[in-house]
Amino acid sequence: MAGTSDDLRLIKPVKVLVVDDNRTNQQIAVAMLDNLGCQSEVANSGVEVVDTVRLGAYDLILIDCNMPYMSGYEASQQLRAREPDKARELPIIAMTTDNLIIEFERCKRVGINDLLLKPLNLNDLREQLEKWTEFSTRDMDSLCEPKTRYSVKESDDDAYPLKQSVTEIDHDDTIVKDESPLSYDLSVMATLKHAVGDALGRLISAFQEDMLVYLDDLNEAIACNDVTKIRVIAHTIKGSASNFGAYKLVKCSKELENRVVVNNVDNASAYADQISAAFRVFTADLEREVLVSAQTEQIIVGPTKKSNSILVVDDDRSNRLLLVNAFLRENYEMEEAANGAEAIEICRQRMPDLILMDALMPEMDGFDACKAIRGLPLGADIPVLMITGLEDEDSIVKAFSSGTTDYISKPINFSVLKQRATRLIKASKAETYIKGLAYYDPLTGLPNRFNLMEYLQMLVNHSVIKNDKFAILFLDLDHFKMINDSMGHMLGDLLLKAIADRLQNTVRRHDFVVRIGGDEFTLILQNIKNADIAGKVAEKICQAISKPFVLMGKRIHITVSIGISIFPDNGSDVFDLIKYADSSMFNAKEKRNGYCFYKVGMKTEISERLEMESELSSAITQDQLTLVYQPKVNLHTDRLIGAEALVRWEHPRGLAIPPDVFIPLAEESGLINKLSDWVLETGVKQLKRWLDGGSSLTLALNLSMKELIAGNLHSRLKDVIRRNQLPENVLELEITETVLMSQPEFIGTELSKIKALGVSVAIDDFGCGYSSLSYLKKLPVDVLKIDRSFVQDIDSEPSDEAIVAGIVALAKTLDMTTVAEGVETESQRAILKRLGCDGYQGYLAATPLSAEPFEAQFLRPN
Repeated sequence: MAGTSDDLRLIKPVKVLVVDDNRTNQQIAVAMLDNLGCQSEVANSGVEVVDTVRLGAYDLILIDCNMPYMSGYEASQQLRAREPDKARELPIIAMTTDNLIIEFERCKRVGINDLLLKPLNLNDLREQLEKWTEFSTRDMDSLCEPKTRYSVKESDDDAYPLKQSVTEIDHDDTIVKDESPLSYDLSVMATLKHAVGDALGRLISAFQEDMLVYLDDLNEAIACNDVTKIRVIAHTIKGSASNFGAYKLVKCSKELENRVVVNNVDNASAYADQISAAFRVFTADLEREVLVSAQTEQIIVGPTKKSNSILVVDDDRSNRLLLVNAFLRENYEMEEAANGAEAIEICRQRMPDLILMDALMPEMDGFDACKAIRGLPLGADIPVLMITGLEDEDSIVKAFSSGTTDYISKPINFSVLKQRATRLIKASKAETYIKGLAYYDPLTGLPNRFNLMEYLQMLVNHSVIKNDKFAILFLDLDHFKMINDSMGHMLGDLLLKAIADRLQNTVRRHDFVVRIGGDEFTLILQNIKNADIAGKVAEKICQAISKPFVLMGKRIHITVSIGISIFPDNGSDVFDLIKYADSSMFNAKEKRNGYCFYKVGMKTEISERLEMESELSSAITQDQLTLVYQPKVNLHTDRLIGAEALVRWEHPRGLAIPPDVFIPLAEESGLINKLSDWVLETGVKQLKRWLDGGSSLTLALNLSMKELIAGNLHSRLKDVIRRNQLPENVLELEITETVLMSQPEFIGTELSKIKALGVSVAIDDFGCGYSSLSYLKKLPVDVLKIDRSFVQDIDSEPSDEAIVAGIVALAKTLDMTTVAEGVETESQRAILKRLGCDGYQGYLAATPLSAEPFEAQFLRPN
């Protein structure tokens, strides 16, 4: 019989503590231990293990040798000193990349029992468990791996290697091969997949997320000339990447590590760029070669073909052997059961593709066994072919009433049996596929809307009986369409798959995650005690999705807005609950990356929003919008240097609609390009009139994320500038820091094209976002606008003054000018002037004015 991972479960569970400061290494060790049936916990440092570990709580400790603050050697020595009974010491196994004899000796001196070489190997791990604990397994042949083993013998001075490698390895066991067209070794990835199973996708995602942090930290360490930190980060990247066979990434990080070991940090930035480039290539290669099977949620490395499996159930051993041998020649995976009870147990662990069941067996016959299997999870649709020597009508009726798919009479014609088995398996797979199309989303493998409605109706009925509470979370991705349109549908599909995976890893296993369609997902949280739990889950999801994704070599930032309705608090009708969750999601959209509970009256708000959307469209075409101009003044000469154009909407009913209401509405409804075209055309024409009249000034216009990511802003600007014959260096575009850093590489490219038209670029609200200095120095930015939140208390809060001084110094270093926003008092202006800020705008200069008052108050001919 073919062995499977289910055959490896422990007879006696072993509890292992994994101690490693590297998240990727932690998760790989935990996944391997889980595959072997062990229980595991994680500690993040030597300090943590010494401070918190109860020695009797674990059967074995796996500890990394090289950790900051307290190494694995020191932590092990301290643990040994605390042990009361030296005869019953806790086994400690070191995880290290160093296979030199001196390393073995050093481990023995501090009380470490044995070594495991990194990257970890499942066979080596199993052997250590068998050697040092009461671990035992069966049928281990199915997990054979290329072995690279070393052992520390109590009586020997030497370590003796038993090496059979899948790839070239250098003196410290680091993968170094270069001849592959891929940036990683497929055989290493396949071995890892075999060792960790379905956890591979999660491990790769965790590594990609961590790499973004490592790269930012590495650039910061290089900027500060912190040799120790550079070495630690390079070593960490090398160790993490080697787990996946990413030899090009390993090679770059190893070269950097070797240089800083001898305090040589020359060209460290160039090495960091090489590491970053190797990581982008590794990510792109993965997305081309690693196939995600949506229906099974498995990651399969390279082309594979799964054989169909057949379970033979017969109390007669000779009959079983005849059947097994007949199908083995046809490349089927065969399993045997000697009775009905054994068959049920096998099906409970893993369901075959077909069951050949003998009708008459002692204790439990085939009819009763078939009934029991039909009641198991996934058992309802598995074809069962009953083998019987009885051909009377009662026996046939009994067979079909027990759930039998078909029957065949003895003596068996093996040619007929094979044909019938093939037909039953094909029909079953076709039915499963069709059902999958009807009930599951083909892209993500998640349940679809049809599945959701059936599930919700069942859950409502169940919850009424049990008096349970459940929550519906309606999720909508913010700005997904812009990413999909600007970066391509292939990347958009990969992003949706990654988000589906991250959602499932964020919630409980029995929570129901659904893809409704497009960029909308739904989550059902069943059996919750109160609504606060739904809020906490929503917050957890927002945090998880807001972490960057690395896809096709690009770093993607996206957020999610979540609406929540609660059963039975908000009603008991399925359609109403979904509608309420949808309505509350629109309210959550206003703040982005947040959630909102449904409240009575939201339906009215949605209707009003739709009405306002229609009115805004009319306002753009019917000249109900106006531009006002806020002056920007030189802090040292008090002369006008420019103006910022701000759009206003005077509603026909005499209401002034605030910009923070109608601009987000324009973005959500798709009116933003229409609105920005109006602002751009109106602003440029007014600026041209002032310039033709002899005035000297610049005009700043605000950009939204959608305009930039749409990718056609450059051509629109070029057309407006050409038609109005606008000179260079008089038009300025403002973009917020948060928008800029959402897609820094793509937006940086777009801004460079815009700057080539003679248009300046300013970062608005600087200091409120999360700019990376390594990106900022590369971006084509001319002006930093200091956010008003740092200006309003600058004369009373020393910390605000220090922040502004830092921004001004940074701008001067990067050859940028600074403009402070929201200046209202002479005291604020005086401090800003002393700090060296270049300009300011705010009520101290003037409130925003329409064109004629602005011209009368500020514009003078040259």
